[in-house]
Amino acid sequence: MFNPKFVVSQKLLENIKKITSIVTELNYQKFPKVVLVEMERSAREVSSYSSTSIEGNPLPLTDVKKILTNAPANARDSEKEVLNYNKVLINLDKLLSSKKFSITLKIILDIQCGVTRGVVLSDGCGKLRKEPVFVNDPKLGKTVYLPPDHEDVKKLLQDLIEYVNLNKSKVDPLILAGIFHKQFVVIHPFIDGNGRTSRLVTKLLLAAMGLNTFSLFSFENYYNKNVTKYFQNVGVLGNYYDIKDKIDFTGWLEYFTDGIIDELLRVIKVLQNRIITPENELKPHHKKIIGYIEKNGFITDSDYSKLVPRAKATRNIDFNKLIEMGLIERIGKGKNTYYKSKKGD
Repeated sequence: MFNPKFVVSQKLLENIKKITSIVTELNYQKFPKVVLVEMERSAREVSSYSSTSIEGNPLPLTDVKKILTNAPANARDSEKEVLNYNKVLINLDKLLSSKKFSITLKIILDIQCGVTRGVVLSDGCGKLRKEPVFVNDPKLGKTVYLPPDHEDVKKLLQDLIEYVNLNKSKVDPLILAGIFHKQFVVIHPFIDGNGRTSRLVTKLLLAAMGLNTFSLFSFENYYNKNVTKYFQNVGVLGNYYDIKDKIDFTGWLEYFTDGIIDELLRVIKVLQNRIITPENELKPHHKKIIGYIEKNGFITDSDYSKLVPRAKATRNIDFNKLIEMGLIERIGKGKNTYYKSKKGD
């Protein structure tokens, strides 16, 4: 059974209290949907850029934004990595909406396959490694960590999953998420995609444990600011079997919560600085469209004409504005056209 070694230091305790306070503040406030939609899109862009950049992807953020807006027909591996990460983020957001799930081996395998699809050989997609791996330090030019044997990987991963699921009501969720993150990296269960998978599952854990700002923040961004420091904190040195009982998670948990605070403060600042402009302000007639869709699931032009005294050409402008803002989408053509909420691509 996995039994991590850590202490709730004064710094860790203060960090947890601060995060709880920030999250409570964010969850209490109400922001215009148009602002939240824009923030969600921006967070996915930053997360997709940062998490792949940590692993050596050379694409700058400006290129990542273009790729996510218009996916190239024949994407290179670096572009596929970004597209894959963004797609998994969207799928996880949908999973969270169900609010009824626990971390399972299948979820982890699906996430790993999602981030590596089309980039690694198919036999490594969604499958635990069946061979030894080595973690090298390119600066030193030598191996610095030997992960556990592949025969032990499945059992170690299942122990970690069991630890998290059994301690949801016993251990602070931030500590649980942080422990999962580091121990996953220690186990190194896959040939490729370990880092991206660990960060995505950690983000899923944070959201499932009450961090409702899941879709607005990107803690990967904090790690990408100083990749060397991140690897120094999340990684370990030596042979797994020699150090497994000596690993102390305390320093990592302090760093881990520092990162969450840093990103949450950034989110608050951005949200507070978002001023409603004529371009993104929702007028009463726009709100009637959204309200009708929320109540009935969809709206037609005929439905809308009964709600407001606006000409057909003007009603089309109203629909098009909400489409451009990413709030609704058009389905069908001609007389069969209707509009519904846009949940993400």
